[in-house]
Amino acid sequence: MPVQADDHQRMPYQYPQPAEAALEIVEPHALPQDERIWVPQAENVDFRPLCLNVSQGYWVNLLRVRKSGVLSRHRHPNPVHGMVLKGKWRYLEHDWEATEGSYVYEPPGETHTLVVDEDVEEMITLFQVNGVMYYVDPWGKHLGYEDVFTKIDMCRKHYEACGLGRDYVDRFIR
Repeated sequence: MPVQADDHQRMPYQYPQPAEAALEIVEPHALPQDERIWVPQAENVDFRPLCLNVSQGYWVNLLRVRKSGVLSRHRHPNPVHGMVLKGKWRYLEHDWEATEGSYVYEPPGETHTLVVDEDVEEMITLFQVNGVMYYVDPWGKHLGYEDVFTKIDMCRKHYEACGLGRDYVDRFIR
């Protein structure tokens, strides 16, 4: 980074931002204080949207699991990034465990089965999912999918039902 004169170091950028640039997202409580912000996905499984990018087809969310068990078996055609904030989880197909503080990179083409073991009371992981999650059985038969648009639909229905309003999700859409 270039060294600047002291009188200019704390001066903000002096030109306008591009008119077409999307607005930033700043969530002061990414781990929400209002329980209604968590969107139910399955029994004891919720997600908290942070960014739902419709132009590039990805989403960033917190996944929260409050009971042990098998969550899902799924395949990714694009990379996924994860950071475990609380608890731990693993994939049946691998011998590693993602523990609190772990970063996980999932390569395109990977199919795996997410498990939260019985010794975990609560697991929260930040995920960035690019593209689609294809849900499959153990032999790869297609069972369903999620993408940024199905996530938005889930959010709209939940936020309307819990009193936050269908448009509450708009703050996360870019």
